[in-house]
Amino acid sequence: MCAMNSRSSAGARCHLCPEGRISLYCFLATAGLVLLPSVPQIYYEIVPNVWGAILWGPVLYYALINLIIRFVLRNMEYQVAIRASFLGFVMAASVLVVCFAPAPWQQFGVYGCFMAFFHYSEFLVIAVANPRTLSLDSFMLNHSVHYGLAAAASWIEFGLELHFLPDFKRYAHIWLVGVALCTFGEIVRKTAIITAGRSFTHLVQDEKHSDHKLITHGVYAYSRHPSYVGWFYWSIGTQLILMNPLCICIYALVSWLFFHDRIYVEEYSLLYFFQSDYARYQKQVPTGLPFIKGYLID
Repeated sequence: MCAMNSRSSAGARCHLCPEGRISLYCFLATAGLVLLPSVPQIYYEIVPNVWGAILWGPVLYYALINLIIRFVLRNMEYQVAIRASFLGFVMAASVLVVCFAPAPWQQFGVYGCFMAFFHYSEFLVIAVANPRTLSLDSFMLNHSVHYGLAAAASWIEFGLELHFLPDFKRYAHIWLVGVALCTFGEIVRKTAIITAGRSFTHLVQDEKHSDHKLITHGVYAYSRHPSYVGWFYWSIGTQLILMNPLCICIYALVSWLFFHDRIYVEEYSLLYFFQSDYARYQKQVPTGLPFIKGYLID
């Protein structure tokens, strides 16, 4: 999607490709143009103190921004822009929830901020680290049906428990542990993607490319799969923020099973690609995920 030119990889990494720039402009512009008029309107109670009415303004601003995007951009640029704009709107709406919603709902706003940032930063970091693999799938918005169902389940649990057990949602501020866990997961995952550079892809590769190298430095010196480590703890952290006891357990179990199988398959390919170099690396560095050893050669 983003063609690399003849410059050195170091020089290319310093610049965003066109799709990366468009996404950044649309994400920041949408978040800013929704927040700037909405904050004073809500703070000074220019709109009625009813949540339905409070949301009219941000939604209207978002709709106008989308009309402009549709008028200015076409084809792939439009597809990138509309997704980045949506995530910018989710970020702005979540900030408004954190600042102005009733106390129990503020946690959901924090959760929304982490969700919006995770999905947008996935695209942006790939645009910087490995633009030749950049695609609309890099937003990870359509990751899988199971991912969507898991998110919906967490919203339903939060809503039901907030209705029947409102005090439990802020019990002892345990949800702040989720903020720390999500932050840790984001930093580890994005650092792993940037460190791997052209060797990183969202899909397990079954064919070695000419620029596919074994990365063993940086965060890869401590974990063979730091991007999975980051995602694993980030996913659990989102449910700690929501204080969803059922989804905390389910997310931890399902994520562990997913990465257990994925790492096993991926390491089979990595051993084929790098042979003794990867076998030696396996002996020196753990996967980073609890009780997951990967594909080991006896």
